[in-house]
Amino acid sequence: MKKQIQILINGKKIKAQEGDTIYEVAKRNNIEIPLLCFHPDLEIKANCRICAVELAEKRDLVASCSTRVKEGMEIITDSLKVKKARKINLELIFAQHKEECVDCVWRFNCQLLKLAKKYDVIINRFKDRKTRFPIYQFKNAIIFDSGKCIDCRNCVEVCHKQGVDFLELEEKKHLFHIVPSEKLNRDCVYCGQCIVHCPVGAFEGVGEFEDIEKPLKEKDKIVVAQFAPSIRTSLGEEFGLPYGEVVTGKITAALRKLGFNKVFDTSVGADFTTSEESKEVVERIKNNSLLPVLTSCCPAWVKFIEFFYPEFVPNLTTAKSPQSMLGGLIKTYWAKKENIDPKKIIVVSIMPCVAKKYEVEREEQLFDGLKPVDYILTTRELARLIMKNEIDFKKLKSENLDSAFGEPSGAGVIYGASGGVMESAFRTTYFRLTGKELKKVDFEEVRGIQGIKKAEVKIGPNCHKIAVVNGLGNAKKLLEEIKANPKEKYTCIEVMACPGGCIGGGGQPMPCYPEIRQKRAESLYDIDSKKKLRKAHENPIVKKIYSEFLDKDEKLRRSILHTYYHKKEKEGFTILDLNNK
Repeated sequence: MKKQIQILINGKKIKAQEGDTIYEVAKRNNIEIPLLCFHPDLEIKANCRICAVELAEKRDLVASCSTRVKEGMEIITDSLKVKKARKINLELIFAQHKEECVDCVWRFNCQLLKLAKKYDVIINRFKDRKTRFPIYQFKNAIIFDSGKCIDCRNCVEVCHKQGVDFLELEEKKHLFHIVPSEKLNRDCVYCGQCIVHCPVGAFEGVGEFEDIEKPLKEKDKIVVAQFAPSIRTSLGEEFGLPYGEVVTGKITAALRKLGFNKVFDTSVGADFTTSEESKEVVERIKNNSLLPVLTSCCPAWVKFIEFFYPEFVPNLTTAKSPQSMLGGLIKTYWAKKENIDPKKIIVVSIMPCVAKKYEVEREEQLFDGLKPVDYILTTRELARLIMKNEIDFKKLKSENLDSAFGEPSGAGVIYGASGGVMESAFRTTYFRLTGKELKKVDFEEVRGIQGIKKAEVKIGPNCHKIAVVNGLGNAKKLLEEIKANPKEKYTCIEVMACPGGCIGGGGQPMPCYPEIRQKRAESLYDIDSKKKLRKAHENPIVKKIYSEFLDKDEKLRRSILHTYYHKKEKEGFTILDLNNK
């Protein structure tokens, strides 16, 4: 137990615990100290120095995020000296941050601009020293404008935490720069965690927000939207609604107002993914081959395996991701029913993830020469599109989805949280292996935001060891564990690249802190718990499409619902514009 001590903040006696930081104590006591580079997912680095406070005894300025309290310490958070230091620090930060606010991911919630206003900062007092710094593009997923980088190093740390180490520090003329690695054994996997951990918008998705209207300009096409499970509990944040508020009906209404001809739910695609994935699990268990089964609906995880651990590629399920399956069914089953030429259909997926931009361009996703999905908009991009069209999202009346693909099961909705894919798959796998329905469908052992969760599931006479992982650094630990101890046998492993799963994806609203991710996930489980239909294989629309369409043509089923993966070489980066904008 920590020792209780007493300190003074701004002349007020405050009880604190030895070892706490000044910032932690101040926050608990509602004393405001501004932050910029601090992120609760990462180590405290105290690089921006915006949280400077004054220690009365020595008249020293210290960073409150990293300085521990001591008995009798007297702290001043708002002296003239503190304010002056914060103002100068901000002016120096602006000198290394190229302002391009219009298309910045932080545009409507920019801490840097809020602080500039509060401290009356002249943002161009010092000449921008990075105006000619390069802009890097990582395939069709991520852009890094190094001219906006303030060298806080959050991106380097989170990239390391993900087990990727693609972003690194490089020393040039006694200054350190953040650059993409040129080493052949390091490559981006497009998880986008650099975006949600950068405090100043130096990273963004490709096309964010310049291309958000592109799909709706295809006037001679039928434009169909589908939206991912996780965005129904996160999009509302962009419009001031509480964290985790469920806005499924409002999303449907907003997409129709924007001009989409049809709106479907990717969670139904998740029910198809569960159906196909559970078939693979059953087959591999019966044949005792290619175990553990590795889930494959997270494209950043797939790229991670293909590049860093190609020996595990055969273990990935070949079932396509929910958006690819639903996109394929829209352009085949639905097109046939509606008598529409599939080439006239444009499918737009609203996703929590920038890696999905990469996934839809993979040739392995094609069927009959067609892309299942034509455009990806992230949650942030949809929010910006709604704002640009002056739609009052908060006042929208909820609308129902278009009926062709019915409603998803609860199992499809929980795909958005870490553990959801595993839980959904085992609800159906249990039925397929035993012929009986599970009485208790909740697998609480695999829920929650812990990095690695392990459990044993009894199916019939056998126990199956499973693992659920979120965060690629944790996945790396588990894979190394399996390599070091091959006797440790797992039946299935679910991995989601981002913290907490898709609810913490690189395309989600910002900030994206642990407590926010927790609320988004809880709301998904709440939706599931209230549904009568909680198993993918019981979904009437899934049964109908298999019996009417997919089961009649095995080749067609394979092409729409399955893909393949392979070892990948470094894809690297391109430099967009050395002269900058």
